[in-house]
Amino acid sequence: MEIRYFDPVSRAYARMKKALFQPFDLRKWFVVGFTAFLAGLTDCHGGSGGGGNQRGRVNWDDVIYFPQHAWEWLLGNPHWFLLILFGLFLLFLLFMLITWLISRGKFMFLDNVVHDRAQVAAPWYEYRHQGNSLFLWDFTVGLLFLAFIVSYLVFCYLTMLDVYEQFWDPSVLIFPLILTVFGFFVIIMVILFLDMLLVHFVVPIMYRSRIRVLAGWGAFLPLFGRQFFRFVGYALFMVGLSIVIAVFLIAGVILTCCIGLIFLIIPYIGSVVTLPISYTLRAFSVEFLEQFGPEYQVFPRPDAKLANGGVVRT
Repeated sequence: MEIRYFDPVSRAYARMKKALFQPFDLRKWFVVGFTAFLAGLTDCHGGSGGGGNQRGRVNWDDVIYFPQHAWEWLLGNPHWFLLILFGLFLLFLLFMLITWLISRGKFMFLDNVVHDRAQVAAPWYEYRHQGNSLFLWDFTVGLLFLAFIVSYLVFCYLTMLDVYEQFWDPSVLIFPLILTVFGFFVIIMVILFLDMLLVHFVVPIMYRSRIRVLAGWGAFLPLFGRQFFRFVGYALFMVGLSIVIAVFLIAGVILTCCIGLIFLIIPYIGSVVTLPISYTLRAFSVEFLEQFGPEYQVFPRPDAKLANGGVVRT
């Protein structure tokens, strides 16, 4: 079995051109773009930070004991403590809502890509069982991963605190800090890899066979075990492809004097503008999966209508 990477990209790109540009239909872009938006609500990230020190010197005791001081301050200010807990509860509810919408949206977007159509209500209802199953999985596993990461960071912090209190020299924390950052990086890479497998391959299998998420993993894992290095190669290929896409997007922003950036950062509009990219990537993972045999066929075959009495089956 010869597994290729560039050929599936080429076929996915051809599907995208046919669906979005032959002919160009603005309404279709907005409808399919909406499902792409739902499928990737958390793809945009941001952050900020700042810091300073007095007279160019750092008080390492303040830095190292900051978590303890912060906890003591919260215990001493119960009204702020309750307010923060309430805010975390609201974030928890928002996380549940977004995860549910994303889970349903993934099947809606996939359905539009597979059948080259622009629908919202029909796939939302038709694949509700698969979407809800994916939501329960993502929500539960997400909480488990979060608990694991927090436990890891707490363990590393307590370990470094113990080392510091033995020597009272900040330089002894350099190596433990490097190990902590490296371990955190490995954890994040594993989580991203597992999420990629879920979205790119398990979801299409669930979609094709109308099964729940555990059955989807059960159908995919034997293939993953046999073709482990193929899927690792796919992940590396996706990294390279993402870098190329990022370069083109940055170039587009520069060539439009940052006007393009305005459209990219607006929710939903950004999904419509970048629809050719998300459409191609969604089709690419399915095209790649189909190389492993007819049991992983997701796109309707050209003769499917004739073979099934005019009804296309996936």
